[in-house]
Amino acid sequence: MEKAQTHWLDDYFNNYEVHKHAFKDVVCQVQSSIQKIIIVNTYNYGRCLILDNEFQSAEMDEFIYHEALVHPSLILHPGAESVLILGGGEGATLREALRYKSVKKAVMVDIDKEMIACSQKYLPSFHAGAFDDNRVELVIEDGRKYVERAQDRFDVVVIDVNDPLEGGSSYMLFTMEFYQVIADKLKANGILIVHSGAASVSENDAFTSICNTLSNVFPHVFPYVTYIPSYALPWGFTMATHNPSNLDISGDEIDARIHSRLIGNLRFYDSITHHALFNLPKYLRTDIQRQKRIIRDKYPLTEHYPGISTESTSP
Repeated sequence: MEKAQTHWLDDYFNNYEVHKHAFKDVVCQVQSSIQKIIIVNTYNYGRCLILDNEFQSAEMDEFIYHEALVHPSLILHPGAESVLILGGGEGATLREALRYKSVKKAVMVDIDKEMIACSQKYLPSFHAGAFDDNRVELVIEDGRKYVERAQDRFDVVVIDVNDPLEGGSSYMLFTMEFYQVIADKLKANGILIVHSGAASVSENDAFTSICNTLSNVFPHVFPYVTYIPSYALPWGFTMATHNPSNLDISGDEIDARIHSRLIGNLRFYDSITHHALFNLPKYLRTDIQRQKRIIRDKYPLTEHYPGISTESTSP
Protein backbone atom coordinates (compact mmCIF):
# COMPACT_ATOMS: atom_id res chain seq x y z
CA MET A 1 0.00 0.00 0.00
CA GLU A 2 1.40 3.39 -0.98
CA LYS A 3 2.25 5.67 1.94
CA ALA A 4 0.62 9.08 2.23
CA GLN A 5 2.72 11.99 1.05
CA THR A 6 4.36 14.09 3.75
CA HIS A 7 4.60 17.86 3.29
CA TRP A 8 7.34 19.90 4.91
CA LEU A 9 7.53 23.54 5.91
CA ASP A 10 11.09 24.87 6.21
CA ASP A 11 11.46 27.84 8.55
CA TYR A 12 14.84 29.40 7.73
CA PHE A 13 16.38 31.36 10.61
CA ASN A 14 19.25 32.40 8.35
CA ASN A 15 21.13 30.94 5.41
CA TYR A 16 22.72 28.31 7.62
CA GLU A 17 19.96 27.20 10.01
CA VAL A 18 16.48 25.83 9.41
CA HIS A 19 13.62 24.44 11.52
CA LYS A 20 11.35 21.92 9.73
CA HIS A 21 7.65 21.28 10.42
CA ALA A 22 5.69 18.43 8.85
CA PHE A 23 2.19 19.56 7.87
CA LYS A 24 -0.97 17.86 6.70
CA ASP A 25 -2.56 20.49 4.51
CA VAL A 26 -3.02 24.18 3.78
CA VAL A 27 -6.12 25.46 5.59
CA CYS A 28 -6.13 28.97 4.14
CA GLN A 29 -4.07 30.96 1.65
CA VAL A 30 -4.92 34.60 0.94
CA GLN A 31 -3.00 37.43 -0.67
CA SER A 32 -4.40 40.55 0.97
CA SER A 33 -3.53 44.10 -0.01
CA ILE A 34 -1.04 44.08 2.89
CA GLN A 35 0.51 40.63 3.07
CA LYS A 36 0.39 36.97 2.13
CA ILE A 37 -1.59 34.98 4.72
CA ILE A 38 -1.15 31.21 5.01
CA ILE A 39 -2.56 28.88 7.66
CA VAL A 40 -1.29 25.31 7.65
CA ASN A 41 -2.29 22.30 9.74
CA THR A 42 0.90 20.79 11.20
CA TYR A 43 1.35 17.45 12.92
CA ASN A 44 3.13 18.68 16.06
CA TYR A 45 1.81 22.20 16.60
CA GLY A 46 -1.70 22.24 15.12
CA ARG A 47 -2.73 25.18 12.98
CA CYS A 48 0.10 27.62 12.31
CA LEU A 49 -0.03 31.15 10.92
CA ILE A 50 2.50 32.35 8.35
CA LEU A 51 2.60 35.98 7.16
CA ASP A 52 4.75 37.01 4.21
CA ASN A 53 6.63 33.72 4.54
CA GLU A 54 7.45 34.38 8.19
CA PHE A 55 6.27 31.95 10.88
CA GLN A 56 4.05 33.80 13.39
CA SER A 57 2.29 31.50 15.85
CA ALA A 58 1.21 27.92 16.45
CA GLU A 59 -1.96 26.55 17.97
CA MET A 60 -0.13 24.19 20.34
CA ASP A 61 2.07 26.76 22.10
CA GLU A 62 0.66 30.22 21.28
CA PHE A 63 -0.50 30.42 24.90
CA ILE A 64 3.14 30.70 25.99
CA TYR A 65 3.81 33.67 23.73
CA HIS A 66 0.53 35.48 24.39
CA GLU A 67 0.48 34.97 28.16
CA ALA A 68 4.10 36.16 28.34
CA LEU A 69 3.26 39.17 26.20
CA VAL A 70 0.17 40.32 28.08
CA HIS A 71 0.14 39.27 31.71
CA PRO A 72 3.29 40.74 33.29
CA SER A 73 2.18 44.30 32.48
CA LEU A 74 -1.49 43.83 33.35
CA ILE A 75 -0.70 42.07 36.62
CA LEU A 76 1.87 44.70 37.66
CA HIS A 77 -0.42 47.61 36.77
CA PRO A 78 -2.53 48.71 39.78
CA GLY A 79 -5.76 48.19 37.83
CA ALA A 80 -5.83 48.64 34.07
CA GLU A 81 -9.15 49.76 32.61
CA SER A 82 -8.07 50.69 29.07
CA VAL A 83 -5.82 48.63 26.81
CA LEU A 84 -4.53 49.42 23.31
CA ILE A 85 -3.30 46.54 21.17
CA LEU A 86 -1.40 47.28 17.98
CA GLY A 87 -1.41 44.24 15.70
CA GLY A 88 -2.31 40.90 17.19
CA GLY A 89 -4.37 39.78 14.21
CA GLU A 90 -4.95 36.25 15.54
CA GLY A 91 -7.02 37.75 18.38
CA ALA A 92 -5.07 35.89 21.06
CA THR A 93 -3.49 39.02 22.57
CA LEU A 94 -6.98 40.50 22.77
CA ARG A 95 -8.24 37.26 24.34
CA GLU A 96 -5.68 37.49 27.14
CA ALA A 97 -6.31 41.20 27.83
CA LEU A 98 -10.05 40.58 28.11
CA ARG A 99 -9.49 38.08 30.91
CA TYR A 100 -9.14 41.07 33.26
CA LYS A 101 -12.29 42.11 35.05
CA SER A 102 -10.97 45.66 35.40
CA VAL A 103 -10.66 46.19 31.63
CA LYS A 104 -13.52 48.34 30.42
CA LYS A 105 -12.21 49.08 26.94
CA ALA A 106 -9.82 47.24 24.64
CA VAL A 107 -8.92 48.89 21.35
CA MET A 108 -7.32 46.57 18.82
CA VAL A 109 -5.74 48.19 15.76
CA ASP A 110 -4.69 45.95 12.88
CA ILE A 111 -3.74 47.07 9.40
CA ASP A 112 -5.21 44.06 7.58
CA LYS A 113 -8.95 43.29 7.57
CA GLU A 114 -8.29 40.06 5.67
CA MET A 115 -6.08 38.88 8.54
CA ILE A 116 -8.94 39.44 10.98
CA ALA A 117 -11.38 37.61 8.71
CA CYS A 118 -9.02 34.62 8.38
CA SER A 119 -8.53 34.50 12.14
CA GLN A 120 -12.25 34.61 12.84
CA LYS A 121 -12.90 31.74 10.44
CA TYR A 122 -9.85 29.52 10.75
CA LEU A 123 -8.23 30.25 14.15
CA PRO A 124 -11.11 29.93 16.65
CA SER A 125 -8.91 28.57 19.45
CA PHE A 126 -6.67 31.64 19.16
CA HIS A 127 -9.31 34.36 19.57
CA ALA A 128 -11.85 32.26 21.55
CA GLY A 129 -14.62 34.71 20.62
CA ALA A 130 -12.71 37.79 21.76
CA PHE A 131 -13.72 39.82 18.71
CA ASP A 132 -17.37 39.62 19.84
CA ASP A 133 -16.77 41.04 23.33
CA ASN A 134 -18.70 44.30 23.83
CA ARG A 135 -15.63 45.95 25.40
CA VAL A 136 -13.72 45.68 22.11
CA GLU A 137 -13.24 48.44 19.57
CA LEU A 138 -11.71 46.96 16.42
CA VAL A 139 -9.96 49.44 14.12
CA ILE A 140 -8.56 48.59 10.69
CA GLU A 141 -5.75 51.10 10.27
CA ASP A 142 -1.98 51.50 10.36
CA GLY A 143 -1.04 51.40 14.05
CA ARG A 144 1.22 54.42 13.93
CA LYS A 145 -1.36 56.59 12.22
CA TYR A 146 -3.95 55.57 14.80
CA VAL A 147 -1.72 56.41 17.76
CA GLU A 148 -0.66 59.75 16.28
CA ARG A 149 -4.26 60.93 15.93
CA ALA A 150 -5.70 59.24 19.05
CA GLN A 151 -7.13 61.51 21.73
CA ASP A 152 -7.53 58.81 24.38
CA ARG A 153 -4.85 57.78 26.85
CA PHE A 154 -4.35 54.17 27.90
CA ASP A 155 -3.27 52.21 30.95
CA VAL A 156 -1.47 49.55 28.91
CA VAL A 157 -0.28 49.55 25.29
CA VAL A 158 0.74 46.23 23.72
CA ILE A 159 2.69 46.23 20.45
CA ASP A 160 2.23 42.82 18.83
CA VAL A 161 3.13 43.46 15.20
CA ASN A 162 5.16 41.49 12.68
CA ASP A 163 8.92 41.62 12.78
CA PRO A 164 10.33 44.76 11.07
CA LEU A 165 10.98 43.10 7.74
CA GLU A 166 12.32 44.85 4.66
CA GLY A 167 9.36 46.06 2.65
CA GLY A 168 6.94 45.10 5.42
CA SER A 169 4.22 47.14 7.12
CA SER A 170 5.53 47.30 10.70
CA TYR A 171 9.11 48.60 10.79
CA MET A 172 8.05 52.21 11.52
CA LEU A 173 6.45 50.98 14.75
CA PHE A 174 9.87 50.23 16.25
CA THR A 175 11.43 53.71 16.23
CA MET A 176 12.28 56.10 19.05
CA GLU A 177 9.96 58.73 17.57
CA PHE A 178 7.02 56.32 17.65
CA TYR A 179 7.79 55.25 21.22
CA GLN A 180 7.77 58.94 22.18
CA VAL A 181 4.28 59.30 20.71
CA ILE A 182 3.10 56.27 22.68
CA ALA A 183 4.65 57.63 25.88
CA ASP A 184 2.39 60.66 25.57
CA LYS A 185 -0.66 58.38 25.23
CA LEU A 186 -0.01 56.50 28.47
CA LYS A 187 -1.72 57.39 31.73
CA ALA A 188 0.26 58.10 34.91
CA ASN A 189 0.85 54.43 35.76
CA GLY A 190 0.89 53.39 32.12
CA ILE A 191 2.95 50.49 30.81
CA LEU A 192 4.12 49.77 27.28
CA ILE A 193 4.93 46.20 26.27
CA VAL A 194 6.71 45.40 23.00
CA HIS A 195 7.16 42.08 21.23
CA SER A 196 10.89 42.33 20.60
CA GLY A 197 12.09 39.41 18.50
CA ALA A 198 14.61 36.61 18.87
CA ALA A 199 16.85 36.63 21.94
CA SER A 200 19.25 33.79 21.23
CA VAL A 201 23.00 33.71 21.62
CA SER A 202 23.44 34.10 17.85
CA GLU A 203 20.50 36.39 17.03
CA ASN A 204 19.49 39.21 19.35
CA ASP A 205 20.37 42.45 17.56
CA ALA A 206 16.72 43.46 17.09
CA PHE A 207 15.90 42.66 20.71
CA THR A 208 18.85 44.55 22.17
CA SER A 209 18.26 47.50 19.80
CA ILE A 210 14.62 47.75 20.89
CA CYS A 211 15.70 47.66 24.55
CA ASN A 212 18.24 50.42 23.99
CA THR A 213 15.82 52.56 21.98
CA LEU A 214 13.11 52.30 24.65
CA SER A 215 15.69 53.27 27.28
CA ASN A 216 16.10 56.59 25.46
CA VAL A 217 12.38 57.31 25.87
CA PHE A 218 11.41 55.70 29.19
CA PRO A 219 13.37 55.91 32.46
CA HIS A 220 12.45 52.35 33.42
CA VAL A 221 12.81 49.51 30.91
CA PHE A 222 12.55 45.80 31.75
CA PRO A 223 13.49 43.23 29.08
CA TYR A 224 12.38 39.64 29.53
CA VAL A 225 12.60 36.36 27.64
CA THR A 226 10.97 32.96 27.31
CA TYR A 227 11.46 29.94 25.08
CA ILE A 228 8.82 29.31 22.39
CA PRO A 229 8.97 25.65 21.26
CA SER A 230 7.51 26.20 17.78
CA TYR A 231 10.04 29.00 17.19
CA ALA A 232 12.89 26.82 18.50
CA LEU A 233 14.30 30.04 19.99
CA PRO A 234 14.19 32.12 23.16
CA TRP A 235 11.96 35.11 22.41
CA GLY A 236 12.23 38.63 23.76
CA PHE A 237 9.73 41.13 25.13
CA THR A 238 10.31 44.58 26.61
CA MET A 239 8.28 46.45 29.24
CA ALA A 240 8.66 50.21 29.64
CA THR A 241 7.11 52.72 32.05
CA HIS A 242 7.57 56.16 33.54
CA ASN A 243 6.38 55.04 36.96
CA PRO A 244 7.97 51.85 38.34
CA SER A 245 6.59 52.21 41.87
CA ASN A 246 3.83 49.68 41.20
CA LEU A 247 6.22 47.06 39.81
CA ASP A 248 7.83 46.01 43.10
CA ILE A 249 5.42 43.33 44.32
CA SER A 250 5.97 39.90 45.85
CA GLY A 251 5.30 36.54 44.29
CA ASP A 252 2.42 36.00 46.69
CA GLU A 253 0.86 39.27 45.51
CA ILE A 254 1.26 38.27 41.86
CA ASP A 255 -0.60 35.01 42.49
CA ALA A 256 -3.24 36.81 44.54
CA ARG A 257 -3.84 39.27 41.69
CA ILE A 258 -4.10 36.45 39.16
CA HIS A 259 -6.72 34.80 41.36
CA SER A 260 -8.76 37.96 41.97
CA ARG A 261 -8.40 39.81 38.65
CA LEU A 262 -8.66 37.15 35.95
CA ILE A 263 -11.45 35.18 34.38
CA GLY A 264 -10.42 31.63 33.51
CA ASN A 265 -7.20 29.72 34.13
CA LEU A 266 -3.72 30.42 32.78
CA ARG A 267 -1.51 27.66 31.45
CA PHE A 268 1.87 29.42 31.47
CA TYR A 269 2.03 32.51 33.67
CA ASP A 270 2.19 32.66 37.47
CA SER A 271 4.56 34.16 40.05
CA ILE A 272 7.27 31.54 39.48
CA THR A 273 7.11 32.05 35.73
CA HIS A 274 7.09 35.84 36.19
CA HIS A 275 10.40 35.86 38.04
CA ALA A 276 11.93 33.39 35.58
CA LEU A 277 10.99 35.65 32.66
CA PHE A 278 12.98 38.59 34.00
CA ASN A 279 16.07 36.60 35.06
CA LEU A 280 18.04 36.95 31.85
CA PRO A 281 21.17 34.89 31.18
CA LYS A 282 24.47 36.70 31.52
CA TYR A 283 25.29 36.75 27.77
CA LEU A 284 22.01 38.50 27.03
CA ARG A 285 22.45 41.07 29.80
CA THR A 286 25.93 41.76 28.44
CA ASP A 287 24.65 42.14 24.88
CA ILE A 288 21.94 44.56 26.03
CA GLN A 289 24.53 46.69 27.84
CA ARG A 290 26.80 46.70 24.79
CA GLN A 291 24.07 47.70 22.32
CA LYS A 292 24.38 51.34 21.30
CA ARG A 293 21.95 51.49 18.41
CA ILE A 294 18.94 53.79 18.68
CA ILE A 295 16.27 52.98 16.09
CA ARG A 296 15.17 56.23 14.42
CA ASP A 297 12.66 57.16 11.74
CA LYS A 298 15.55 58.09 9.47
CA TYR A 299 17.41 54.88 10.33
CA PRO A 300 14.72 52.27 11.00
CA LEU A 301 15.31 48.70 11.98
CA THR A 302 14.70 46.46 8.98
CA GLU A 303 15.61 42.81 8.86
CA HIS A 304 15.73 40.25 6.10
CA TYR A 305 15.09 36.56 6.70
CA PRO A 306 15.16 33.73 4.15
CA GLY A 307 11.68 32.90 5.47
CA ILE A 308 9.42 29.92 4.86
CA SER A 309 9.60 27.45 2.01
CA THR A 310 7.63 24.24 1.50
CA GLU A 311 8.41 20.94 -0.08
CA SER A 312 6.79 17.51 -0.30
CA THR A 313 8.50 14.17 0.27
CA SER A 314 7.33 10.58 0.26
CA PRO A 315 8.72 8.73 3.29
